[in-house]
Amino acid sequence: MKPSTLPTKAAEFMFDQVSMAHRFVVHLDHGEYDLGSWSRVSGLKVSWERHHYRAGEDNDVVVVPGDSSYPVVELSRAACSDSVTVQRWLAGTSRRHEPLSGGIHLLDFAGVPVITWELKQFFPVSWSISAFESGGTKPVIETLELAHSGFLHDESGGRR
Repeated sequence: MKPSTLPTKAAEFMFDQVSMAHRFVVHLDHGEYDLGSWSRVSGLKVSWERHHYRAGEDNDVVVVPGDSSYPVVELSRAACSDSVTVQRWLAGTSRRHEPLSGGIHLLDFAGVPVITWELKQFFPVSWSISAFESGGTKPVIETLELAHSGFLHDESGGRR
């Protein structure tokens, strides 16, 4: 049955770009490094300081937005062959003091990008791999943390 012959809500539910099973792909330095797919991304958040202002003897307080801040972005996945690319990228950037750029792309079930977050002026702050347990059934998890100055195109130059 074609989507156009289904009721509208059912078609949206069955054929919408975002599904319950999505994944993330990370490209860095204008596509120079493809860090592969990641199963979990956290820390894509922005918050603003609040400044309270009261003019003269006025009792009314005005609240205005201040500087934006962004937490560290944490990427996690089961260790795989793409982990070698991450290690190579870390070795090449660990002491380099130049701004890096890159994108985190949310992919739909068909692998088509739905939305991209472009991280500005970022650098790696942590990489880890979970404990190896030969008798365990859990996969070995690789985690990469990136500090950045933002993903909004507001040119505010937010702080970490």
